[in-house]
Amino acid sequence: MGKGFVYAISISSERGQLKEEVPEANLIANYGIENDGHAGDWGRQVTCLNWGSVQKANKEHQLNAGPGDFAENILIDGMDFSGMCAGSRLKLGEGVVLEVTQVGKDEDPNHPSIVQRTLGVSLLPREGLFCRVIAGGRIRKGDTVTRL
Repeated sequence: MGKGFVYAISISSERGQLKEEVPEANLIANYGIENDGHAGDWGRQVTCLNWGSVQKANKEHQLNAGPGDFAENILIDGMDFSGMCAGSRLKLGEGVVLEVTQVGKDEDPNHPSIVQRTLGVSLLPREGLFCRVIAGGRIRKGDTVTRL
C-alpha cells in the first residue's frame, strides 16, 4: 500500500534516549526535526517505524510499547514498508519530503541500545527507515503519508 498516515511523532533532546510524543513537529531541510537530538548534517536525521511492527512486537514479547519507546521519530500506520530502500521517498502532510538513506542499521552487540536494554527487543536495526529531510515543513499526528 502506498499511502498511510502519521500515527505519532516523538522527539528527544539527546541521542541514546527514548523519545517523548509530541502533537506536531517542524522538519528542517537537510537538518531533521527541530529540537530532536538526531538532527544534523548526516544520513539519519529522522527515523520512521511502522506502527504495525510495534503492535506485533508488543504481542510477541508481551510489551506495552507506544510512541517513542523504540526511539523512532515518526510512527506510520497503514503503509507497507516492504520494497522501501535507500532512495525511496515519502511525502508527509502538505509537503514534507523524506528520503530513505538506509533501512535498518548495525547494532553493536557489546553496546546495546537504550531500547534493547529497556524493552529487550529493538526494531530500528531491522525495520527502521533512516531518512534525510529533503523538503521541510510542519507535520501533525494524522497527516497523510504517501510513497513518491
